[in-house]
Amino acid sequence: MSPDLKTRWLGRLAYEKGIELQESLVSKKITGESRDELLLLEHDPVYTMGRARDESSLGEENRLPHPIHRTNRGGQATYHGPGQLVGYPILDLNSRGRDLHRYLRFLEEVIINILAEYSILGIRREGMTGVWVQERKIASIGVGVRRWISMHGFALNVARDLPGFDDIIPCGIVGVRMTSLSSECGDHLETQAVAQVAGKIFLRDLEKLPEGRF
Repeated sequence: MSPDLKTRWLGRLAYEKGIELQESLVSKKITGESRDELLLLEHDPVYTMGRARDESSLGEENRLPHPIHRTNRGGQATYHGPGQLVGYPILDLNSRGRDLHRYLRFLEEVIINILAEYSILGIRREGMTGVWVQERKIASIGVGVRRWISMHGFALNVARDLPGFDDIIPCGIVGVRMTSLSSECGDHLETQAVAQVAGKIFLRDLEKLPEGRF
């Protein structure tokens, strides 16, 4: 049986609005008022910082060109902005093993399968979360849970030009080189078009999550 998943494309949204929407949906999910959802969107330019105590990945905060938002996801600093596809799955993990490591590998598998649709070979790197194309990082992942309902999720770089990464140490990885779908394809891709592909693949792959087949 296919998962009962609602997918929504929200367009461009301020980061704070995205957090508010997720909080509302998680609360409803906890009380059984809503089904699983996948929110797909772009954010206004913003830097986000996860729960890590070491915030050196933000660099010189007073020189950053965009606002900083500290959040309850895992991981170090990253950048969100137009030309990047952000996915926020609001999923009940109680019925899917209550295993965060397996859930992170699932999100990586979704990204790898999205890249395959564009004839790009995505890979994992041992000991790191996210997806790479050779040595170049193309997608970042950071999640949070409340009563085993998931929030936050993944960020897949789509546009060639994402200069916001230049002012931080993305995900705390010194010397990391960021890339994007458009750069790897040699073509200009629209975020909304990639979102349509992502929604279909996420729904298909979600069937594998309870058994951990990825």
